[in-house]
Amino acid sequence: MRRDEDTTMGHTMAARLPALRLRTGGPSEEDREKLVEQALGWTLTVLVSVIVTGLGLL
Repeated sequence: MRRDEDTTMGHTMAARLPALRLRTGGPSEEDREKLVEQALGWTLTVLVSVIVTGLGLL
């Protein structure tokens, strides 16, 4: 193989790599925001219930 063939092949593979790593199977940005909101909501719920129970209000 000539040197320019190696370079062309390298550029072709380099162009394909980002396309292969485009999606990893994790949540999308919109789904991630919903998950964080749910987690914070449940954390607040548990925190309030612990405080209410600790103060003997329930």
